[in-house]
Amino acid sequence: MGASSEGAPILARMPRRSLLAWLGGAKESLARDIEVARERDPAARSTAEVLLCYPGLHAVWLHRGAHRLWNRGLRLPARLVSQFSRSFTGIEIHPGATIGPGFFIDHGMGVVIGETTEIGEDVTLYQGVTLGGTGKETGKRHPTVQDGVTVGTGANVLGPVVLGEGAKVGAGSIVVKDVPPYSTVVGNPGRPVIVDGQKVRDVHHPDMQHTRLPDPVAEAMACLVRRVTELEQDLADLRAGRTPAPRIPASDEDCLPTAQEEISSILGLNPGAGI
Repeated sequence: MGASSEGAPILARMPRRSLLAWLGGAKESLARDIEVARERDPAARSTAEVLLCYPGLHAVWLHRGAHRLWNRGLRLPARLVSQFSRSFTGIEIHPGATIGPGFFIDHGMGVVIGETTEIGEDVTLYQGVTLGGTGKETGKRHPTVQDGVTVGTGANVLGPVVLGEGAKVGAGSIVVKDVPPYSTVVGNPGRPVIVDGQKVRDVHHPDMQHTRLPDPVAEAMACLVRRVTELEQDLADLRAGRTPAPRIPASDEDCLPTAQEEISSILGLNPGAGI
């Protein structure tokens, strides 16, 4: 009876979640990770290949262990695990970062994820992405990435900005302002654009064609070149004593205000002042 009475407090202090339940959850999480990799990377040919040859998955798995240590106050062991992961995979994830399920890093070399980063469900990053801070601020200083976001190769998302649900960030973009949901951002600094005039709503099966992005700068310059060519032709006709031929309205006839806004944004000018 004495042993039984002494054992009761010990049992009461044990975690409610049994070891078998924990292993079951880990198995489900592992299965989802493999499914996500095979869904988003056409180069994934087998489960064994994904398990052995995908550093993005290895980094996520190591981060989960480091994050548990971090949350339990074991900060130095957590950092040691994250540093081992960095040297092993080429991906640096601070153990304080919060990452949701369905997260996938394709290729992954050079990816950096800061301490206060929050990543939602079914997010995809490509190699060279930085989710970083902008200075020596304390507190929340890294991005919040909501569900279904895709961040292209080499993009930098800096500061406590929010990437809205279903957003896409084009390769090489630098984002320092919040991105609206279901929008696409390209350029430096990143500017929201519309893809084919439609919004992608299925955020849990993200559109992986992140290279098919509009280029607002190129479109603005093309508009200006076309308008200048038309004006030069009209001027040549007037000098020759001819009446300029009537112009057939183009589908982008209203592109000039957009061109002015884009160029003003690039040069840091006030669009209302003209350019």
